[in-house]
Amino acid sequence: MTRVYNFCAGPAALPTAVLEKASGEMLNWQGKGLSVMEMSHRSTEYVSIATQAEQDLRDLLSIPDNYKVLFMQGGATAQFAMIPMNLLRGKNTADYIHTGQWSAKAIKEASRYCEVKLAASAEDKNFTYAPKQADLKLNPDAAYVHYTPNETIGGVEFDYIPETGDVPLVADFSSSILSEELDVSKFALIYAGAQKNIGPAGLCIVIVREDLLGDVLEGTPTAMNYQVAADNGSMYNTPATYSWYLAGLVFDWLKQQGGVSAMAVINQRKAKKLYDYIDASGFYANPVAVNNRSKMNVPFTLKDAALDKTFLAGAEQKGLLNLAGHRSVGGMRANIYNAVTEEAVDALIDFMKDFASRNG
Repeated sequence: MTRVYNFCAGPAALPTAVLEKASGEMLNWQGKGLSVMEMSHRSTEYVSIATQAEQDLRDLLSIPDNYKVLFMQGGATAQFAMIPMNLLRGKNTADYIHTGQWSAKAIKEASRYCEVKLAASAEDKNFTYAPKQADLKLNPDAAYVHYTPNETIGGVEFDYIPETGDVPLVADFSSSILSEELDVSKFALIYAGAQKNIGPAGLCIVIVREDLLGDVLEGTPTAMNYQVAADNGSMYNTPATYSWYLAGLVFDWLKQQGGVSAMAVINQRKAKKLYDYIDASGFYANPVAVNNRSKMNVPFTLKDAALDKTFLAGAEQKGLLNLAGHRSVGGMRANIYNAVTEEAVDALIDFMKDFASRNG
């Protein structure tokens, strides 16, 4: 069977080795005669899977002992509400940095629970850059500061971690977690939907400092209380067991590749190849400020937008799938997460060269 090159934004490509291992264990996990999908989440077998997955993630990110790792449901979108529910802690304002559509969604949801103050916005340049530290207008009395380190849709990446003083820093790492080394201790809370660099959809990872647990907004549903999730090992209710299992396989695969530092070298190389070609082509263009270009999500436009459909059809014929830009912005977008190989990026560049030569 021939595998295509999948550039989807999410659910995204998974490592072939992970899919092969899951396939081999589908009907008979480690000789137990049943699938992981059929296991009780309370069973000794499944608890061992969940425990190992958490430990591997802790190892990969060097997560300090005073942080809880939660395997939640509802995707990153549910966290837009759960964060103010859990982190306002008696305060009524929070600072948000607005850099694109995902931060906009977080702002809209948080506004239902508190007063949101914009610490900065990149709307003045159509969200093609990340505001600098000097441009942040931070409120020292805010409950927390929220930002999106990598905007998936716009392909905008922060090239620094905001300094927020004593105010807790919260970050949506959905599209860039595990792609490079990360100092977790600089954050109060990190969250990430699984379906880009972690595993299949159905899971959201939350990494939260212990001292922030236990003081929730009145009316917070029990299942959305981080303290309850932590006290119950993320199993207050039945978790997304198979997604958790597959995430664990991805974590193990990452460790076999040399960890996030090794992946960072590969990701930097993949992104550089693609951006270098786009910049030199005269046919394609990327709108993002150079120092804020995402290494995970690379949007680009063609010289003539009338050729977009022809480009996508030709790409699909070559086994290059899911290159259409987000419906809200158009153009193209190559999502080159950890599981997207250098071979895939090389094949994309070869096609882009050929297409440009025939249509330029």
